Amino acid sequence: MAGHSKWKSIKHAKAATDAKRGAKFTKLIREITVAAKFGGGDPAGNPRLRTAIDTAKAASMPKENIERAVKKGTGELEGVDYVEVTYEAYGPGGVALMIQALTDNATRTVAEVRAKLSRGGGNLGATNSVAFMFDRRGQLYIDANGASEDKVMELALEGGAEDFVREDDTFIVSTAVADLHTVKQALEDGGLKIRDAELSWIPQNTVRVEGENAQSLLKLIEAIDDLDDVQKVDANFEMDDAELENA
Repeated sequence: MAGHSKWKSIKHAKAATDAKRGAKFTKLIREITVAAKFGGGDPAGNPRLRTAIDTAKAASMPKENIERAVKKGTGELEGVDYVEVTYEAYGPGGVALMIQALTDNATRTVAEVRAKLSRGGGNLGATNSVAFMFDRRGQLYIDANGASEDKVMELALEGGAEDFVREDDTFIVSTAVADLHTVKQALEDGGLKIRDAELSWIPQNTVRVEGENAQSLLKLIEAIDDLDDVQKVDANFEMDDAELENA
């Protein structure tokens, strides 16, 4: 099985603590602000903002926090000027990493990312050193408990999805970037509840890691993901469930 999807589910379960929840709110606020800055404050005409707001609502972020973040992005309220940066790197076992960040100080952020990589057995790569191994896709996650696989597949494909798989207790629907919200709406109109929706870097092929490399890799990904400026880490690894669950 592809490790990145399973790892996302495990991290989702671990994020229930107040500290993790607070950190997630901070990252979601940044994403909302940047989405509003570049695409306008109306989620109906700004798919990225709509995704960010939906994710924030699913995380139980207060409405006023969301509205304030949007206004900071549109300039109605004073806010920090964030820029988007993507770092390409390699981790233990030769695993490729795509690291997405929003920062007000790119010099600080790259130094922090480089330090985590160095301590965790990885290294920072040049532009397009690993990006060519990934495809940009929309991803929708649906809890399999209580949902018919045939129904999910039918609604997804009729709605314009590109792919549909089941991994353990989760259905994962993949879409073209531009079709994420159209497919999401089709699934919701069909009575399905979307657990999460996001744009991800999906690996074309995976690298199997195990043992010491597997544990070092997971610790490295979590350390990078915990950086305030980092929004998301995608990787092309796969490993046994037991390795993931012991992280």
